[in-house]
Amino acid sequence: MKRSLWCIAIILMKELIRRCVGYKVDWRTLFLVGAILTIAGVVFQMFSLPYSLEIWFLSPHVTVSSYESLNSTIPLSETLTKARVEEFQFVLAAPVVSVNSSIKLIQSMPVEPKRVTAPMRKNSKSKSISRRRKKNIKLDDKPKLLPPLPPRKIVPSRFQRYIWSLSPNEALMYAKKEIEHAPVVIDDPELFSPLFRNISVFKRSYKLMEMTLKVFIYPDGARPIFHEPHLSGIYASEGWFMKLIEANRQFVTRDPEKAHLFYLPYSARQLQMTLYVPESHNMRPLSIFLRDYVNMIAAKYPFWNRTHGSDHFLAACHDWGPYTVTEHEELSRNTIKALCNADQSEGVFVAGKDVSLPETTIRTPRRPLRNVGGNRVSQRPILAFFAGNMHGRVRPTLLKYWRDKDEDMRIYGPLPDRVSRKMSYVQHMKSSKYCLCPMGYEVNSPRIVEAIYYECVPVIIADNFVLPFSEVLDWSAFSVVVAEQDIPKLKEILLAIPLRRYLNMQTNVKMVQKHFLWNPRPIRYDLFHMILHSIWFNRLNQIQITNS
Repeated sequence: MKRSLWCIAIILMKELIRRCVGYKVDWRTLFLVGAILTIAGVVFQMFSLPYSLEIWFLSPHVTVSSYESLNSTIPLSETLTKARVEEFQFVLAAPVVSVNSSIKLIQSMPVEPKRVTAPMRKNSKSKSISRRRKKNIKLDDKPKLLPPLPPRKIVPSRFQRYIWSLSPNEALMYAKKEIEHAPVVIDDPELFSPLFRNISVFKRSYKLMEMTLKVFIYPDGARPIFHEPHLSGIYASEGWFMKLIEANRQFVTRDPEKAHLFYLPYSARQLQMTLYVPESHNMRPLSIFLRDYVNMIAAKYPFWNRTHGSDHFLAACHDWGPYTVTEHEELSRNTIKALCNADQSEGVFVAGKDVSLPETTIRTPRRPLRNVGGNRVSQRPILAFFAGNMHGRVRPTLLKYWRDKDEDMRIYGPLPDRVSRKMSYVQHMKSSKYCLCPMGYEVNSPRIVEAIYYECVPVIIADNFVLPFSEVLDWSAFSVVVAEQDIPKLKEILLAIPLRRYLNMQTNVKMVQKHFLWNPRPIRYDLFHMILHSIWFNRLNQIQITNS
């Protein structure tokens, strides 16, 4: 049909030329020939093109972006007509992200489950035209990966550069002045203000710690006592702190001249396991060993003698931690000691200078956050729960008054088999409103942090115990402290707490939980950072600001 149309058009054109050359123009015939040519062109396009004319001439253009970068600095787009968009259904594929996540590529892939155009006639010419068009609009089968952007350099602010220009002592004095004039913080998206004594002071101090603090870790000391963290059991806190700070790049410096604090990387637990003679009841060899280590540090480096150890700190969670420092006077009196056994009645731990280290039980070091979380309030039918070994002065008194005396008070020694078969120790804590945390041989107890993990309000029974992070946290917002002499009135004290106050405390326990978690990779305000902040904060307490 196309060939016949072309023949008619050629004959008409020849006749038109012949008449024009002879100057015999018949305008009626000319008009008729023009109309026939127009109709022939329309019919030709209808059969040769895959789309109708109204789509070509009436449809607006649509721009479809096939690639897009994160910062939109590399525009890669191709303009397609609406007809092409209708022909191909574009679907965004999964983004291809480079290693440093600096560029995200989103590729539009064509999907053509059905062709909406009329079937093409089978001839070589139409096939070649269609093939060329497909080639022009065909998108790449493989995404074009753009080269990753180089890592962006963090440009320090003027304030940051000013702090870096100060000497360590000047920086500490400046930080203390800034904290004393901290701007008022009413609400903060990362912090829950009811948990804190003064959220404005804490927020300012924490920010200055992030910008300022540098810690030098002494490389001296042989394993396993030094540089070998113990990561499981009830004394795991000292090991986790050692592990995380030795791997830290933000706060640790290799230049001791830039350091604000110096860390003595020893483990009280490893010291006890290595040097203590079982059944000897003699801890003096442990203290002598640590004394000799500090004397070696003082002789090898100038930093200890410069401040007599007041800018040095250690972390010890074993019950014997305070007793391992007694043979060295400056170590005992001046050094900042982060201790789980924070008993201020024995003269070793000094509140305001030393730090109360939370005692955490880590059963699986690869999963330190296992079982964290608890039941809702409506699923906590037990008023109070305790189960544990009988040692120390408080626990026998607790069992004397409350074991098997009241159904609401689930008080046991070691959890009996008949009970544990029905409900495990962890399930008991998750099903109780209050979890009792009486002291054992020493004032500290891992049950305090366990109760927080399982969202149970802790009831602390330990006179003279300095609670962890008490310099910044308000423990009355999420715990109950009961004097040892009030154990006989324990149920009466708990029932006297109004329901609304209990609900507030239970909510606060959930909110404070983030500050007591060991994360394999530390995050802001977690347990690692809270311990480091308390050491930093108490170091600032020792700084005397002169009028000059």
